[in-house]
Amino acid sequence: MPGHNHGPQIRNGELYEKLRAEGNSKEKSARIANAEAAGTLDHPGGTLESRSKEQLYDEAKEIGIEGRSKMDKDALIDAIREH
Repeated sequence: MPGHNHGPQIRNGELYEKLRAEGNSKEKSARIANAEAAGTLDHPGGTLESRSKEQLYDEAKEIGIEGRSKMDKDALIDAIREH
């Protein structure tokens, strides 16, 4: 709902509400809204395929993907996209 105070955990409430209205989960909406507010939504590393396995692993760790240490590059890309 517009004007709703989501608290400090949601940094871009307007975008959060738009994403929720589109049917996105609370977690995904919060993650995207906060990334947009932080200026990190567009990753400077280019496409996922152009990044190294180490870069993908670091990103998977940052966003909390479990089992990442056993994943190859393609599995990391799929897990990041699905998260």
